[in-house]
Amino acid sequence: MPRNRLRMDLQLFSGEKTEKATPKKRQESRKKGQVAKSSEIPSSLILLMSICCLLMLGPFLQKQVIVIFSDIYLHRLNMDVTELNVLSLFNHYAIQMLILLAPIFIMVVIIAFSAYYVQIGWLFTFEPLKPKLEKLSPLKGAKNIFGIRSVVEFLKSSMKLISVGLIVFTVLWSQKKRLLDLAHLPVEDIFAFVTSLTVRMGIFVAALLFILAIGDFMYQRYEFEKNLRMSKQDIKDEYKNSEGDPLIKAKIKERQRRMALMRMMQEVPKADVIITNPTHFAVALKYDSTQMDAPTVIAKGQDYLALRIREIAKQNDVIMMENKPLARALFERTEVGQSVPGDLFQAVAEVLAYVYRLKGRR
Repeated sequence: MPRNRLRMDLQLFSGEKTEKATPKKRQESRKKGQVAKSSEIPSSLILLMSICCLLMLGPFLQKQVIVIFSDIYLHRLNMDVTELNVLSLFNHYAIQMLILLAPIFIMVVIIAFSAYYVQIGWLFTFEPLKPKLEKLSPLKGAKNIFGIRSVVEFLKSSMKLISVGLIVFTVLWSQKKRLLDLAHLPVEDIFAFVTSLTVRMGIFVAALLFILAIGDFMYQRYEFEKNLRMSKQDIKDEYKNSEGDPLIKAKIKERQRRMALMRMMQEVPKADVIITNPTHFAVALKYDSTQMDAPTVIAKGQDYLALRIREIAKQNDVIMMENKPLARALFERTEVGQSVPGDLFQAVAEVLAYVYRLKGRR
């Protein structure tokens, strides 16, 4: 136990960041756009889905491209070559190409948004775009260039390059016989073979990049959690800033308690009777049939506070009666401002009747 306590004190004194980030720290970091994400996941998914989209829409795209490029030979040979006609022709072909590629563009946008949404949820902030002067610091720039993160990025890029190279070499080596026979094949067969080979390599590369992207996301999450850690002193400072200094809060509560006691003491002269223990408890009761359904406790106290209630009652000629069981029951079961419990009505009524008789009231 002493060693653990000493270790905690050393961590607090040294400011070592060993604690997980608080929800408030995470929320502030998210507002600044600092979240755990990997840009490799969207890019790999976009590559994979683009290849799949081309496979599904390949025949249709081929037919439309042939129609677009043959249009000029079938219908535009007799066109007058003027500036207006040429601009109109290019605009027409540009619109046709955009319409042709629109499904791929839409799919790419959906994949990109979905990949980021799965990683970080909905987040829209301009905070990362704000200019920061510290980014112009040569020292900080040198740290970014020669830091651990730069080394990791270099290793990650090298791993991707090596992996892609191995896949390309493996696929080409497996088809070396077919490659040597391409010189004896028609042009259409050559294009078909090259297309299928390119698609196969693209799928393998995209799948491998996606696997590497998952590993990169796990690393980015680990690095994010590491940078987000807080020291014990940081947590204490955050608690003080959000909840207020405990010393100040204690002083405020003490002042509120004193003010409540002062208000309670001001109600003692208005009481009809003070029921005492006689020394340990004192409970002040008041009953007004026009405003109250039952007698109400307007003040109560124990020991020193009970003594103060008796002194104030004596100074203002409030009748005091000794009834140990009733005083203890009222003190334990009621709060200031509450009515007397139903099972104590009879005892309280007898006390008030006696008090009214002493005062000459019926």
